[in-house]
Amino acid sequence: MQAHGNCDYSASTGMDVPRYSRAMKYVALLRGINVGAAKAVAMAELASVFGGLGFTDVKTLLRSGNVVFNTDDVLSADAATAIEAAVLVATGVQSSVLVLDAAAFLAIADADPLHGTDPLHSIATDGSKSFVTFVSPMPDSVEVPDAAVLHPEVLRLGENAIYQWIPDGSLRTKVPRSFWKQFPGVVTARNWNTVVKITELLNPP
Repeated sequence: MQAHGNCDYSASTGMDVPRYSRAMKYVALLRGINVGAAKAVAMAELASVFGGLGFTDVKTLLRSGNVVFNTDDVLSADAATAIEAAVLVATGVQSSVLVLDAAAFLAIADADPLHGTDPLHSIATDGSKSFVTFVSPMPDSVEVPDAAVLHPEVLRLGENAIYQWIPDGSLRTKVPRSFWKQFPGVVTARNWNTVVKITELLNPP
């Protein structure tokens, strides 16, 4: 069958048959927007960009570049690039974008050893000082700083993310910048409070 817009063409009947698909929910995480005046982006403007790309039920969260949206089709690998280009044209701001489907985002959140059944969960007592850094792609091998050097910070590698507890605040982290140079793709962090709010948007009551 050939695809005709939102229909499939049936050779046997010669008619377009409507294709009914369940909307898929995605999360877009933009890196570094609203960090200083040079990268200021209004959330209404950001939502408009996503609407202009044909996405529906667009919701933004906070001012740190979190967008939840629906689409009728599975997004291709170049969706993030298309979003980046559209944001740049509309706002003049260059921002790397990481796109995750709802299942992938929720799996990363559920795997956080600082917030779950892992014994470490009792350490992260302040969601604003606990971080999930989303990585795409995760390298095959990553050299992790010595735990004794980082103490009292905690850093754990996940399958698609890095989980951190930084009790003195992210600006005073002991993790060296050289650690992050191991990741060639998009790397963007959110604190646990923001992660929870995004999961709530993905799983409304």
